[in-house]
Amino acid sequence: MSKIYVLHENDEWTVHLTNRLKELNLPYETWHLDEGLVNLTEEPPEGVFYSRMSASSHTRGHRFAPELTESVLAWLERHGRKVFNGSRALRLEVSKVNQYMALNAAGIETPKTIASVGKKQIIEAAEKLGERSFITKHNRAGKGLGVQLFHSIEGLKQYVEGEDFELPVDGITLIQQYIEAPEPYITRCEFVGGKFVYAVRVDTSEGFELCPADACQIGDLYCPVGEEVEEKPKFQVVENFADPIIAHYENFLAANDISVAGIEFIRDKNGTVYTYDINTNTNYNPDAEAKHGKYGMLELAKFLEQELNKQGHIPALQRG
Repeated sequence: MSKIYVLHENDEWTVHLTNRLKELNLPYETWHLDEGLVNLTEEPPEGVFYSRMSASSHTRGHRFAPELTESVLAWLERHGRKVFNGSRALRLEVSKVNQYMALNAAGIETPKTIASVGKKQIIEAAEKLGERSFITKHNRAGKGLGVQLFHSIEGLKQYVEGEDFELPVDGITLIQQYIEAPEPYITRCEFVGGKFVYAVRVDTSEGFELCPADACQIGDLYCPVGEEVEEKPKFQVVENFADPIIAHYENFLAANDISVAGIEFIRDKNGTVYTYDINTNTNYNPDAEAKHGKYGMLELAKFLEQELNKQGHIPALQRG
């Protein structure tokens, strides 16, 4: 019997989805792809496959999880299995260079960025960028890896030659234009099945300046699954959000075979929208969702249910 297979490397992030799959009485199995093998001489099982592989897996000790997942996805796709967030999505997840090139090809504007390998080249990239303020970030990122804001080349030199310099896992450091917003927030748009679900306004007033946003913050405080207690919520679902960028994002997702994603943008003082991050293993903030009455993981579970039903599935709870 067909069932839903969830490919991942982080139980803490995945349990929110499996809870919804149980709630809908759907058969499922999780594949934790930190380690494993792929028998290319055998055929994969029948079912619906959904990948939640993360670019930041190496920060949890799962250095080769994306590479193993890529092998699994190639195997599944070779045999014609229904795969959501497959190999193309993974390629964009683990490389901001690939993200920006794909966004630009779709006519979506991103901050000016130069990729560099080598400490000398990082300095040269900043000089070539020619911006008064700029940031560094890792190409394979997630969790704000390597993100620093600089207002001078000299400050960058001190960082690159100092003890705090972080070497990216793939060796590629990005030097990026710093986008200053008139108000301290960024917007994150959530999509399931390639269709817009809702937008979240993320307050950045108490963080320090990083990403192309005006004061995001590294760490759980600004992670959608973080649990912060404060009077002013960091995450607020925007009621009746409507912006022309949504149609562009949906077209972009369709063109790149991405079904589930959170896409972040910032708007500068001139009203220009800059898209700077695509999260294909998106998470959702429970407090913001509870106030809004719409739940991303539930929408995702329903989407996977619909796809499973197309294979003639009869509901029966099963988990692994």
